[in-house]
Amino acid sequence: MENKQELDLVVLSKVLKLAKPYKGLFILSITLAIFLAPISNIRPYLIGMMVDDCIFASDHECLLRMAGIFLLFVIAAAFLRYVFIYYSSVLGQSVIKDLRVYVFEHVTKLKLRFFDQTPIGRLTTRTINDVEAINNIFTQGVLTMLADILGIFAVIGFMLLDSWRLTLICLATLPLMILATYIFKEKVKVSFQRVRNEISKMNSFLQEQITGMQVVQMFNAEKQEAEKFRNINRKYTKANLDAIEYYAIFYPVVELISAIGLALLVYWGSKGIWNHTISAGAFVSFPMYLQMLFRPVRMLADKFNTLQMGLVAADRVFKLLEDEAYIKDYGDKEVSKLKGAVEFKGVSFAYDNKNYVLNNINFKLEAGNTLALVGSTGSGKSTIINILNRFYEIQNGSILIDGTDIKKYKLHHLRERLAMVLQDVFLFNGTVLENITLMDEAIDMETVIEASKKIGAHPFFEKLPDAYNFHITERGSNLSMGQKQLISFVRALVFDPDILILDEATSSIDSETESIIQYAIEKLIEKRTSIIIAHRLSTIRHADKILVLENGRVVEEGSHNTLLELTEGKYRKLYEKQFDQSMV
Repeated sequence: MENKQELDLVVLSKVLKLAKPYKGLFILSITLAIFLAPISNIRPYLIGMMVDDCIFASDHECLLRMAGIFLLFVIAAAFLRYVFIYYSSVLGQSVIKDLRVYVFEHVTKLKLRFFDQTPIGRLTTRTINDVEAINNIFTQGVLTMLADILGIFAVIGFMLLDSWRLTLICLATLPLMILATYIFKEKVKVSFQRVRNEISKMNSFLQEQITGMQVVQMFNAEKQEAEKFRNINRKYTKANLDAIEYYAIFYPVVELISAIGLALLVYWGSKGIWNHTISAGAFVSFPMYLQMLFRPVRMLADKFNTLQMGLVAADRVFKLLEDEAYIKDYGDKEVSKLKGAVEFKGVSFAYDNKNYVLNNINFKLEAGNTLALVGSTGSGKSTIINILNRFYEIQNGSILIDGTDIKKYKLHHLRERLAMVLQDVFLFNGTVLENITLMDEAIDMETVIEASKKIGAHPFFEKLPDAYNFHITERGSNLSMGQKQLISFVRALVFDPDILILDEATSSIDSETESIIQYAIEKLIEKRTSIIIAHRLSTIRHADKILVLENGRVVEEGSHNTLLELTEGKYRKLYEKQFDQSMV
């Protein structure tokens, strides 16, 4: 329990540090809370004075004067409350605005392995739901709790000033209220934690199902997936209902304790009036004091849980930010141009540091030449191009570009000189032009059109409504596979890479589009180093070198003709198999 409290204090201090750039707003909010305490809780005291000094004294001028003072305090309290709520909300929103950007920038730097292991729905929850919960620490947590606590002390101060006897009577039921509040706080805290965990699971499930809806419908799995969702939804609803149940119990209990306090107040207050130990003004004002005393105590439980949930969310966000699963950019070499010579020396790699998918890979690719990677699924072809881009760190060996270890290049400069055309083309929600340039202002329309014409894609884009301004829906669902491949190819070309990587770029398009791209490939690889992966071996016959991979090892190496001369060679068997299938 003590460790948990220490953890909460550590997390709270981290959250408060986020407000450092907005120190002025933070100090203003605290100052307003301090002034609000007496100003918003002086009304019962003023009413008591009006009763004793004005009404019972039949002093009309005194009554008008006190009514004016009362009205001024009401207006002042309302204005200060407005300013406090507004600026505490501005503070919270300013903090989470910066935090969202910080979280997003951090996530974009993480290793691909992190995304392989982490559900997207969980990251969405961290970036949106949990960050929003941190806003509540400012708007409904620390600052408002401080205002409520100061308000409680202000009320007790006015009560003692008015009548210490009635104050003691009112405070007699306060321990019961504090006990009920504490029990409620503990129960609801557990429920809220369950609610946040369940909503995180629901986000992950929905994201996965919506992304894979085609597969779900293709195999008529709607019923099974709906049953899974019902189970998740049932647990989420149960967690919410448990929290609601505690609220349903707590508020009537609070009303009961308040009624007991009021009954004691009326009973002992009446006696005080009869024996002249309590004034009529105090008797009138104390029911209002009682309400002002119990209301913040009651609300503190709810606000403490809001604070607690905000701290739980903040802890999860900070753990994400403290995750150093990103590629270390300790290189200092900056380049504006590469020759493009690539060399692998004894490279071994495992995604999990245990099961190696590449074993002692050695090859050398001269600048301006073309390398083709061939092998069955899982042989390590895509892994080679992933580690070349430094998406993952290798365990053994070294990768050189132009004789320099890729770790010595600044990561931005390294990736700027490489371009990839992936088999599974990912397109963003936006125009064709935006998907080609990726919002890089250095790439103008003329460059895009020129690149499109080089590969014969320009006529395809011209036929689209609004041409290059055609709006693409999420993941390019309103385009054909061939059109998506063409956009991906033009995207690679406009960045004018020194090393061009084609990851099975022609394996999912029709023969007409493939012939256009194949022509462009053959024309463009003369000017740059190229690495090509393709299942259809007919597309790589003109490669300068072909590597045949099997179980993460290079089993054959040579040109197309050289490898065909190997009677029992794996490449020859693959080629003959494809040739026979094409004949059929």
